[in-house]
Amino acid sequence: MDMATLIPQLWHGLGWPLLKLVFFVSLGLLAGNFIEALNWTRTAARLAGPLIRVGHLSDTTGASFSLAFFSGIAANTMLAEAYDQGRLDKKELVLANLFNTLPTYFLHLPTVFFLTAPLIKAAAFLYVGLTLAAALLRTAFILLVGRSLLPARPIGNLRDVLKDKKRLTLREALVEAWKRFRKRIRKIITFTVPIYTLIFIMTRAGLFSWLEHQLTEHLTMLAWLDPRSFGIVIGHVAAEFAAGLAVAGALIEAGTLGTREVVLALLVGNVLASPVRVFRHQFPYYAGIFNPRLAMELICYSQAFRIGSVVLVGIGYYWATV
Repeated sequence: MDMATLIPQLWHGLGWPLLKLVFFVSLGLLAGNFIEALNWTRTAARLAGPLIRVGHLSDTTGASFSLAFFSGIAANTMLAEAYDQGRLDKKELVLANLFNTLPTYFLHLPTVFFLTAPLIKAAAFLYVGLTLAAALLRTAFILLVGRSLLPARPIGNLRDVLKDKKRLTLREALVEAWKRFRKRIRKIITFTVPIYTLIFIMTRAGLFSWLEHQLTEHLTMLAWLDPRSFGIVIGHVAAEFAAGLAVAGALIEAGTLGTREVVLALLVGNVLASPVRVFRHQFPYYAGIFNPRLAMELICYSQAFRIGSVVLVGIGYYWATV
């Protein structure tokens, strides 16, 4: 193939799609950070009152739930202090920590959505929607468990916990969003550009045909996945979420995979990558708030519930789309 033919093919197949991808990812990440900086979840935090009534949870748990919309560390510190002072028993501490996974999910939802949308397009709505359904499912289950295990109790006023939370002006939110953007965009581009390029080369070289054979022969546990989507799982597990998205974006752009296959692969990558990644990032600060043994217990409970809910939702989606 001569250069006159190769250069236009590289530009149309790799250069221009990659340039658009980086632009929209940058735009989406900045928008997501701006929304987070404005504390858009403040209104959602008012849900704490009715929810803790359903689950027979205490005011402390409700206040921690509200704080978790702004800071997971602050929310866990409140729980640890209440536990040390005897205001929470072990049973409610575990339930409260699991309960706080919902606001933690919402805290990062804008960035997750605005990161996935440019990369996997329509599949982003399905993937984010399914992970949201999993978060709501485990929250409902926690409330049912709390209602069956804990006695009913009066509920106090939860608004006091939020009254000192500073509201950012638009200018302050933009400054904060830009600071977060500068930290994260380097890492995202570091993964996205080379991975997108690599997937382009792999597709042209027929490497996914070889991978299909290997998956069929040696990875029977995941044989129900489209073999061409296994690169998404590998990227998710071996690197990080952005890497899996980069692979998925490249495969969608090339027309190699459809929405269903991409969503299922991302859910599998989510389940496989989560335990080690969460342990690596959460355990150091959890062990500083709780004692190390309790910290490990809370992380294990949290991951078991999270993985279980994602698996259930994933199975439902798989059979609903057969």
